[in-house]
Amino acid sequence: MSFVRVALDVPLSTLFDYFLAENISASVGQRVLVTFGRQQVVGVVMECRSETAVPAERIKAVVQVLHDVPPVPADMLKLLRFCSDYYQHPLGMTVLSALPTRMRSSEPITLKRALTYALSASGRALDLELLPRRKVVQHRILRALQADALSGNQVRGISATAMTTLKLLLESGWVEECAEAKPLTTPSFNNAHSLTAEQQHAVDAVNQAKAYACFLLHGITGSGKTEVYVHLMHEVLQRGGQVLLLVPEINLTPQLEHYFQSRFPDVELVSLHSGLNEGERTQNWLRAQSGQAHIVLGTRLSVFTPLPQLALIIVDEEHDASFKQQDGLRYSARDVAIFRAKQRMVPIVLGSATPSLESYYNAQSGRYTLLRLSQRANAQAQLPSVRCLNISNAILPEGISPAMLGALGERLQRREQSLIFINRRGHAPVLMCTACGWLSGCPNCAGKLVLHLKDRRLRCHHCGHQQRVPHTCPSCGNADLQPVGIGTQRVEAALQEHFPDARILRVDRDSTRNKGTWNAMRKQIEENAVDILVGTQMLAKGHDFPNLTLVGVLNPDSALYSSDFRASEKLFAQLSQVAGRAGRADKPGEVLVQTAFPEHPLFRALIAHDYETWARTMLAEREQAGFPPFVYQVLLRAEGKQESDVFAFMHKAHAAAKAQGMDVEVYGVVPAAMPRRANHFLAQLLVQSATRKSLQQFLRAWKPLLDELPAQKLRWSLDVDPLEF
Repeated sequence: MSFVRVALDVPLSTLFDYFLAENISASVGQRVLVTFGRQQVVGVVMECRSETAVPAERIKAVVQVLHDVPPVPADMLKLLRFCSDYYQHPLGMTVLSALPTRMRSSEPITLKRALTYALSASGRALDLELLPRRKVVQHRILRALQADALSGNQVRGISATAMTTLKLLLESGWVEECAEAKPLTTPSFNNAHSLTAEQQHAVDAVNQAKAYACFLLHGITGSGKTEVYVHLMHEVLQRGGQVLLLVPEINLTPQLEHYFQSRFPDVELVSLHSGLNEGERTQNWLRAQSGQAHIVLGTRLSVFTPLPQLALIIVDEEHDASFKQQDGLRYSARDVAIFRAKQRMVPIVLGSATPSLESYYNAQSGRYTLLRLSQRANAQAQLPSVRCLNISNAILPEGISPAMLGALGERLQRREQSLIFINRRGHAPVLMCTACGWLSGCPNCAGKLVLHLKDRRLRCHHCGHQQRVPHTCPSCGNADLQPVGIGTQRVEAALQEHFPDARILRVDRDSTRNKGTWNAMRKQIEENAVDILVGTQMLAKGHDFPNLTLVGVLNPDSALYSSDFRASEKLFAQLSQVAGRAGRADKPGEVLVQTAFPEHPLFRALIAHDYETWARTMLAEREQAGFPPFVYQVLLRAEGKQESDVFAFMHKAHAAAKAQGMDVEVYGVVPAAMPRRANHFLAQLLVQSATRKSLQQFLRAWKPLLDELPAQKLRWSLDVDPLEF
């Protein structure tokens, strides 16, 4: 009798043994349907054995081996075992979370064949001169189809809206689908830009790496990092290899997808992100696994996509906190990508205008190779001038200084675009009573309810609670309730009042909630149908608007006195990114920062565009204080409805940690930065060590003890290499 050890999506740190009937066989990596408790679930075979330690009367048979898709490759299972061990997360949950949702069910899956599109008989008879000239994308598609049939990827390369237009052409009967996909010959390359000397040096350095090497591409905003990626991809694609490109934000994927498709019109490219439905995600994952897709563009979860011909990994905006998963398997996609590159012996490129201090430290110490792009790729585009507006003694009712308003007025006269950046949505962060000082606190959290004036609601941005704005103070009955602080909605209203003829567009999570809204907004901006943009960090990175010449930053000072030791690092990165939106073409750009601390070293470095001096200063402070990257950390978090239960568990965990007597530093139990959220009390415990090895040894001893502690009324988790405290 043969047995298999199966990974199941359950919160237990073990594999489960099942036997195979005589007429059934299974290989490592295959999905199987098994009985677990009273239900049937899908798992993944991790080991095949001829014997088991489980008593015969307790072992069950595999119900079905699923052969609809190929097994998960051995290298991917090895990567997932590493993640389970390093991040202290159950192996079964780690393995199953890496699969598309459709693959976690027993419903049969088939890889759909890629379609080709060709002109129908009526389409071939069509006189394009009779089509309205404003139908630009229709003209482009039909002319391209007159020359030859096109794959879906080639159509996407024509325009960002090409697939929508193609659907209309199919409905009109001018274009038809063909079942036979076009065979890929040598991929064509649209070499639209010649490289600068710095870009060429970066491309040559990476191409010379025949095995694993980690490169940190430190390029100022607008220096052409994407062009470097394109030329590196071209080299890999010529050899028949696959490229994995990770990006932090789902909002960046559509424009990058179109850009890369326009540069490589014959190459199959797939995207993997949460904006896809489950069917699309599964099909794209399978195309990557089968080797059909040669470019995989995705957010953090796509780091686990099987790629048989993987030859290059690129992590764009590597410093971005979005690469760190904040629940379940709390992995860093950037760090996992580096491990994967080492495992597969392929080069990896980490790109950023403001590298994380961890990556910069590794580059300085020689673990990574540092590549610099110090000039903007467009010779006419210069870095924007940065100026601080001192508001320490100013009274700003709507949060915008006269100097900022004057600069906006100048751009309106010159028909140039402006961006006002404030990283706080809503109308105002809090509502206050002028008589008794009552503040609009959330009944479920330790935070405040944010005023959303347009729909007359108070909303908690932490737990989602909302209520109507009261007419009078709930505490004293006073009718004079005033908004305190500013958010995007308040700034938008103030600017509309000051510039009644200006076309103002607000871009934040509230205004882009509906699918497709952000794409429509971006089109408006690109077509110069917007004069002033008001937005949050959604607008800070990756966007290229040639007519945008002014960036105004409101209210950045709170990060300067934050309890989070990474706050100033995040602020510098954020301000550098948003400043980089200005003056990206031939028009000079200007950045105005409203601050009460214009002489702060952070702002001085920002004015000088001097990341390296700022990074060295921050690293010196980190080393003196004993913070990462000079130490390695793990954070134990717990939450529950009863505060006493939470702290009782945490104190037992603290005692168990101290009892190990290992070479780690165990700090005391403290409430979380937000001690109450959604009617749950939160506490945390920090452990750190001078070496990663000693911290991992400690975790392997401590985790089983935590599993044994009574925790029925609470939830707890371990966060290795935490970014949030």
